[in-house]
Amino acid sequence: MRKWLLLSGLAILPLLGAPMAQAQRVLLQADVAQDTLPTSSGPNRTYFSHLYLGYAAAVGRASGPGVDLQFGRSGELQVGWRNKLRLHQALALGLDLRYARLGYYLKQNDQKTVPTATRYEREHITLSQLQGEAFVRLSAGRRGNAIGRYVDLLGWGGWVMGSSHYYLEAATATAKKRQVTERGLRYVQRWPYGVGLRLGSGRYAVTGRYRLSSTFAGAAQSRYPELPRWTVGLELGWF
Repeated sequence: MRKWLLLSGLAILPLLGAPMAQAQRVLLQADVAQDTLPTSSGPNRTYFSHLYLGYAAAVGRASGPGVDLQFGRSGELQVGWRNKLRLHQALALGLDLRYARLGYYLKQNDQKTVPTATRYEREHITLSQLQGEAFVRLSAGRRGNAIGRYVDLLGWGGWVMGSSHYYLEAATATAKKRQVTERGLRYVQRWPYGVGLRLGSGRYAVTGRYRLSSTFAGAAQSRYPELPRWTVGLELGWF
């Protein structure tokens, strides 16, 4: 009897072992190497690109009397695409392409001469630009596949694709308020350029830019005082 039970058990063992062996074969077929292959793109890889948003306020004073800005309202709104090439753990090169809308909101006082001496209820000059900006990035510390902390040295230039002068006239006894927008201003510089500095950590950055070119062109360059050259602001990386 015992011999019969022993023989029966030996015959059943291969049947029980078949599903276990099959399950082991499925596990061995999984290619885990696919999850550990190095990638060439990422925040701290060879190539990285992302969208970003920024706003920088115009700061400082004009070069002479004739124009005062409304600070807090005057500034530049930016939307751009950033491309970065890492050369070393601590060194990278990059290029930004962006749209920038720069607005100068003018105070209305007796000293105003830009662009005319006439006073209005509201007045501003707006420059819509396409800009390119090259940068050299210096980074410090080990950070894995993350942006980390960095300093960017900037050089930028652009094309003013659209310009406008807006003013709102006060109501009179014979007419309501009147809004006027003059476009295609011939007295503004079409090709601005400058330098700057960016201090960043992760997706956040503080920027400072200095415009080397003049705001005005032609005869207006000697007739009008130069508008503030500095802008200081914040950037948010979208990644």
